[in-house]
Amino acid sequence: MNYSTLRIRIYTIIERGEKHDKKSIYFDYFIIILVILSVISTIWESYPEANKNYGKYFHWFELFSISIFTIEYLLRLWTAPLKFPHLSTWKAYLKYIFSFIALVDLIAILPFYLPFLGVSDLRLLRMMRLLRLLRVFKLNRYSRALNLVYDVLKEKGEELITTVFFALILLLVSSTLMYYVEHETNPKGFPNIIATLWWAVVTLTTVGYGDVVPVTMLGKILNGATALIGIGVVALPTSILSAGFLEKVEERKRLEKERKTQLEKQLLQELRERNGETEEENENSNHSAHLCYCPHCGGKLPEMG
Repeated sequence: MNYSTLRIRIYTIIERGEKHDKKSIYFDYFIIILVILSVISTIWESYPEANKNYGKYFHWFELFSISIFTIEYLLRLWTAPLKFPHLSTWKAYLKYIFSFIALVDLIAILPFYLPFLGVSDLRLLRMMRLLRLLRVFKLNRYSRALNLVYDVLKEKGEELITTVFFALILLLVSSTLMYYVEHETNPKGFPNIIATLWWAVVTLTTVGYGDVVPVTMLGKILNGATALIGIGVVALPTSILSAGFLEKVEERKRLEKERKTQLEKQLLQELRERNGETEEENENSNHSAHLCYCPHCGGKLPEMG
């Protein structure tokens, strides 16, 4: 197997498996199971007793999983030109390196290699170890449902950013108004605009912890108005995502239906071509036999001497 053939085969294996390619499917299942076990290990390791009793097993499993994920990352980087055939080789490498899922892969394995790069701050290392939980996003490659979420977020990103920006403006305006309304009467609850932002977040999201509440009549009116507006603000991203999900589901159904129809047409065309050739061959080979029988009743005709 030469270099090009090997890279093509590796690419077909590490990409999402097709039903006819068992090696690719087994690879997908293996990575999914390893990601799930890695996340479970990270959570289980947080228990002091488990870390004390099974610390060496956690360490060896981490070495094994990091090795596999590193090899997978390097293989995907190696096959990037096949993933982006319309780009030049180096542009394909760069496009993959800075893609979302590649960054997740890199950040997830990076904490393990930091000590080898000279990073010795234990507090930083402990914080970076939490980034191993990002491995769960690797499942996006192998799950149609997670891939659907990613597609919707990517397609509706502009609308979601707009709603978030609108919510931030509303938070700033409501907290500023509440500060000027309540500060003189309740300076401990609303000492400044930044501190009042906590009240705005709790009220706008309709959580209402009740730790900071207005005491003046005007403040209560503003509090109620902010809570009512918050219902609509929270519903905006929900409605955008719901609409996006419905559109994507319908689009997938339409594409699958078109693909199925195209496949049926292709199979029908091949069948017609094969039948046409067979009928022609049969007609040529059995022409004399057809003349010996009546085309109406099927009875044998008398031989012509």
